[in-house]
Amino acid sequence: MGLIVLRGFVNAETDNGFLSVTAPCNFSFPRDHGAHAGYRTEWWYYTGNLAGNDGRRFGFQLTFFRSQISPLEDRNGWPVPHSAWRTQQIYVGHAAVTDMSGKIHLQAEDVARNALGMAGVIQEKEKTVIYLKNWSAGIAANLHVIQAKTDKFAYQLNLFPAKQPVFHGLGGYSRKGSTAERGSCYYSFTRLNSEGTLTLKGKTFPVKGLSWMDHEFSTAPLEPGIVGWDWFSLQLSDQTEIMIFLLREPGGILHKASSGTFVASDGRTRHLSADDFKISVRQTWQSKKSKAVYPSKWEMTISPLSISLEVSSNLADQEMQTMESTGITYWEGSVSCRGKRKTRPIKGSGYVELTGYAQAFDADL
Repeated sequence: MGLIVLRGFVNAETDNGFLSVTAPCNFSFPRDHGAHAGYRTEWWYYTGNLAGNDGRRFGFQLTFFRSQISPLEDRNGWPVPHSAWRTQQIYVGHAAVTDMSGKIHLQAEDVARNALGMAGVIQEKEKTVIYLKNWSAGIAANLHVIQAKTDKFAYQLNLFPAKQPVFHGLGGYSRKGSTAERGSCYYSFTRLNSEGTLTLKGKTFPVKGLSWMDHEFSTAPLEPGIVGWDWFSLQLSDQTEIMIFLLREPGGILHKASSGTFVASDGRTRHLSADDFKISVRQTWQSKKSKAVYPSKWEMTISPLSISLEVSSNLADQEMQTMESTGITYWEGSVSCRGKRKTRPIKGSGYVELTGYAQAFDADL
């Protein structure tokens, strides 16, 4: 196992030839908005809550996953010999819309190889574009443009960062297990002012709201004994944000690597360890499709910050069944919250992801 430097990152090469994250990630933008060949798994994740001019409320998700089949064969990540048909990279997309007023959740999925222009990442000097057929996310210095069009719904949104990117963990190195190599490089845009259009059942709505973007890459598989995770992203009315992930072991025990980040109104961050917060399930919902039982209401306390919140799903059924792409069933949904910070009332909105409830989640991070 040798220590090497690749594109500004300090990495340890794994026994199987992939790279692992073991130290602060030293992000540099716009370069690191792009793909990171050599790591097994990567994702770009957009979620948000929107409202139409008539007050109709929506949630949305747009996710691009990159999965590398085998370690690099040349310095640029291409198999040898080169061919337009051959690739090491597979791209998967998940998209969804939650119509809170209509009480429906719609989803779509797609998959393509990084070949023949079907999917991939285009990186120019000032802009990065992640695309999968007719879905895309374009990232520039002060604007993200995302779009997805399916036979059930479509949206095109302009997202304007209100804060600089947030680096989670130690300089973006987010520990996900008991050993150093079980980690990821992870940053977020935690407050994106959003506007655009959303089309549902042939009707197009002008919409505005708030979005959140995660970009994360890693090689590490889940540590043995971890059956899934719960991830919270909350945007509060006092212009602060909270990200927390819970790594669950059998019996509901939380792994000690569970952690989070608090983002102050001025963009400064505070790392949250598992000892800093407590999240208790207050209500559950059972899927008629998968029979999985998911939490649907939580009580969250962050003692060092004197924050107490009640978090509730905006629609019980926001389950994602992705049998045509990842084969994983999970819950990804719009939530609302209200509570107090010290003595001041606060409220907010966000998204929650729940994995490992339909089946133990044993895929790579």
